[in-house]
Amino acid sequence: MRALRPDLPRGPTAIGRRTGVNGDKPLIYRLLLAVDIQAYSRRNAREQLLAQWQLDTALQAAAAGVGLDRDRWLKQVGGDGELATLPEGVEAALVAGEFVVRLAAALREANQSAERGGHGARGGHGDGATGEAPPRLRIRLALHHGTLTEGPFGPAGDAPIVVQRLLDADPLRRLLADDPGRDLVYIVSDTLYDDVVRTGFVSLPATGFEPVEVTAKGTVFRGHIFTGRIGGAARPRGQGGSGDGSGDGPATGARVLDFPALLHA
Repeated sequence: MRALRPDLPRGPTAIGRRTGVNGDKPLIYRLLLAVDIQAYSRRNAREQLLAQWQLDTALQAAAAGVGLDRDRWLKQVGGDGELATLPEGVEAALVAGEFVVRLAAALREANQSAERGGHGARGGHGDGATGEAPPRLRIRLALHHGTLTEGPFGPAGDAPIVVQRLLDADPLRRLLADDPGRDLVYIVSDTLYDDVVRTGFVSLPATGFEPVEVTAKGTVFRGHIFTGRIGGAARPRGQGGSGDGSGDGPATGARVLDFPALLHA
């Protein structure tokens, strides 16, 4: 058996000092945001790049619109989305409500610009080869607040796991897939709903959320999906009607889902 090197400190405390675990990176309580682009892998490289720029621009616009500096967010990015830890002191009710409303508006603007052949983001025009508009940018969004600590590959703790599991929830995916009138579907954790949404300080009505349960890797995660319209939703081309996104009710021709059937999906 090899002897331990005498010059290395031993024990959990020593490991913490060497690696930063429970050392100089404390456990903190933060608001987390996760976002993912629908059907990203089905896009070609040009369309993926455009979608990335569109999403980045939309997030920047929504954050700036409510006075948040997105450069201060601790971001773990992937090609099709982002996991962001927001700074201490951010007003959760503002993010859970007005930020989401502004993000939905920014997505509609980006998609309408792309359909008109405009830029919409740094990605430029639609498909340069065919002249067709690119696929609409449609996303899933999840919010949760909880404990975490910074790690070398991103935040560690229960909070990042919870928000990612909710983002991947089948009921959330189905709502986006089954309702082409939506560019954004939105879920909050059970604790964020109880602590923030139900207070009445959020600009989206608590009555517009429906509870869901999802099971992933043997663990049950509870959340609330917003099933109402976020400031109206633009109807995709070919669906009929004005498509201007006006009004608070469901777009004509959009499928109204029976959400009680999704509670135990």
